[in-house]
Amino acid sequence: MRAGHPWVYSNEVDVERSPLGGFEPGAAVEVRAQDGSPLGMAYVNPHTLICARIYSRRVGEALDEALITRRVARALALRERLFSQRGYRLVFGEGDGLPGLVVDRYGDLLVVQLGTLGIERVRQQVLAVLQAAVQPAAIALRNDLAGRALEGLPVEIETVLGEVPSHWETEENGARFRFSPLHGQKTGWFWDQRLNRARLPAYVRGARVLDVFSYDGAWGIQAALAGAARVTCIDSSADALARLGVNAALNGVADRVDVIHGDAFDRLKDLREGGGRFGVVIVDPPAFIKRRKDLEAGIEAYQRLNRLALGLLEPDGILISCSCSFRLERDVLVDLIHRGARRHDRVAQLLEHGHQGPDHPVHPAMLETAYLKCVTVRACQD
Repeated sequence: MRAGHPWVYSNEVDVERSPLGGFEPGAAVEVRAQDGSPLGMAYVNPHTLICARIYSRRVGEALDEALITRRVARALALRERLFSQRGYRLVFGEGDGLPGLVVDRYGDLLVVQLGTLGIERVRQQVLAVLQAAVQPAAIALRNDLAGRALEGLPVEIETVLGEVPSHWETEENGARFRFSPLHGQKTGWFWDQRLNRARLPAYVRGARVLDVFSYDGAWGIQAALAGAARVTCIDSSADALARLGVNAALNGVADRVDVIHGDAFDRLKDLREGGGRFGVVIVDPPAFIKRRKDLEAGIEAYQRLNRLALGLLEPDGILISCSCSFRLERDVLVDLIHRGARRHDRVAQLLEHGHQGPDHPVHPAMLETAYLKCVTVRACQD
């Protein structure tokens, strides 16, 4: 914590000197080391494992509208420097000094997540600051996070400003997409992969491409626009595949994009048994490792997925393999791809490491904020 990590775990607190039951959930507290020296100001929830989250290193500073205004202004200045379009993650929790708060911007629409009791208590200040900073036409709260229940908060979706339609249009790397801000995954879109998807033209031109866990088609449709000969997309969500079809038509590539509905692992096996081969396979799954106890099973799932994907590659084909599980170390992902390639008598050549975009800034003292890995490998015939 002296190095800057902002979380306090309940099993690290000297409860004889500071009984957690004596704190009001969500209240501001001063955090001190065992010797009494100050570490900063935090908001507290005595009922959760992460019982306090530091929001300021200045003793006595309140989590009020003035602090929120400074942090949002700092975050907005970075995004406006980075991007010409008004589409990005505007606030990335601890990475932007506002623990528990996530804000995605889609032009005139903001989609906000208040993930903790401490940030929920200043909801009105947060909304006031956001309205003043970017003058949005609409704000939706996607407070349907599982973590809110652990915080003792209601799990809900609501519109707090303007009207939010069932579908909204955004742009990424020159491609147009319609997505569902109220009912899609997370806030409806995944800006974190934008720069990794921008690298697709270097690999997919003229290739047959397989996009696994395709969601609304961000990878697959951009591959088609980049010159892929044909793109096949797999997802378990019929709704997502329906939106993908709309997005393919919106970008004029519907004649080169096919969809397969079903479990990714099962459909990959079916493709292998049917003799399917692809020049590029992209796997961008949901987090298989959400908690520490999921580590062993999660690594096994990543290993199976990448082994199946490698088995569908043409000679010297390209695998783009992603993980949004921060507990899966980058070197472990590379190693399991390497071992999967050997199972198929291939030699893996590591070409690129990708990570989350700069609108998801990493807190250097907090590995949890450096969650996204994107590894590009060529699997050569041995």
